[in-house]
Amino acid sequence: MRPLTEEDVRASFVNAVADDLRLLALPADFMITDWDHLDFLAWRDPRSRGRGYVITEIDGRAAGVVLRAAEGVSRARSGMCNLCHTMQPGDQVTLFTARKAGAAGQHGDSVGTYMCADLSCHETVRLAAPLAPNEVRASVDRRIDGTRERTEAFVERVLEGRAA
Repeated sequence: MRPLTEEDVRASFVNAVADDLRLLALPADFMITDWDHLDFLAWRDPRSRGRGYVITEIDGRAAGVVLRAAEGVSRARSGMCNLCHTMQPGDQVTLFTARKAGAAGQHGDSVGTYMCADLSCHETVRLAAPLAPNEVRASVDRRIDGTRERTEAFVERVLEGRAA
């Protein structure tokens, strides 16, 4: 991923309203981010556990999405993150929703998917072995590529609202 400044990050959000940008808190380690190692940037807001952010590149440009985490605790024993396809204990997978971009989002349309609760998918797929016995044993490179592609697809679903 190409290096981003704080201004680039704030300008990248396709579904943010003025309050979202005002409340946005960058991750504590933002200044030392190893951009060459990232396929996408994702983090939970350190000031509000209900907010999260994902930034990826779409058509060579940074595209960010403001996320809202579902409230409550999952009763499931386990769940699968739809980005990194990793099985996790139920309390470590959360439903995140994102308001669609443009007019669709202004009318209340949103998309959602289950993600690692701490948004650490980028690191999770780099583990050499799957975390659960029933996970498909794929190469680390294939897991990384798949996670990046699914993250881009999620952001593109949010972007579909711009044309509406």
